[in-house]
Amino acid sequence: MKKLEGQVAIVTGGARGIGKGICEVFCNEGATVALWDVLDGSETVDQISKNGGKIFYQKVDVTSQKSVDSAVAEIINDHGKIEILINNAGIIRDRSFLKMSEEEWDSVINVNLKSLYVVTRAVLPHMKENGYGRIVSASSINGTAGAFGQTNYCATKAGISGFTRALCKEVGKHGITANAVAPGFVKSVMSDSMPEEIIQAAIKMIPVGRIGKPEDMGHAYLFLASKEAGFISGITLHANGGAMPL
Repeated sequence: MKKLEGQVAIVTGGARGIGKGICEVFCNEGATVALWDVLDGSETVDQISKNGGKIFYQKVDVTSQKSVDSAVAEIINDHGKIEILINNAGIIRDRSFLKMSEEEWDSVINVNLKSLYVVTRAVLPHMKENGYGRIVSASSINGTAGAFGQTNYCATKAGISGFTRALCKEVGKHGITANAVAPGFVKSVMSDSMPEEIIQAAIKMIPVGRIGKPEDMGHAYLFLASKEAGFISGITLHANGGAMPL
């Protein structure tokens, strides 16, 4: 029996990178996945569908309550339920603090952190009605360790861990868990653009000796989204190959 057989999941920011890896792993485990993104997710949907996955794309702005509510209503109309919410959408606008514009600060706060309020607020009533749910949100190693030029990003990722610790205390009685995953250095469009010497220097700091893959993160999310993880709530799972964030 596949771990997510028959369950309906939303993955925000699912068109590429870690989000795409989550979609692939969840579909392989039997979930029907709603891929949300402002980017075109059709290529990812086509690729996963060709491999037998049940997945569909909805263009959703996770900072807009109207956009999110419309997409949720469509899922409920077509599928009748939502068991899993993966709050993965995120952006970076890196700049040292005194050079950072208000727009660069606000855009990261809105996409990375405000979206948890907007999306979770829309999905949670359906989980409560069903008496079951798994909410897993994307933190980061830098939410604990900090990083030069990322005061906006690090603030959101630390905030996500705090949001998770508080939310779990409210939703547990309804059969719902709330957790977060904090990825370390993971192969992505951003990492691919880095100079090779920077990549190799970063890998030397990782005890397992390699960069993370999107599917590595997908399996971390899968564990927390599974029924078997029902006694785990309020944690931030660090998935970084041993590169501890302290």
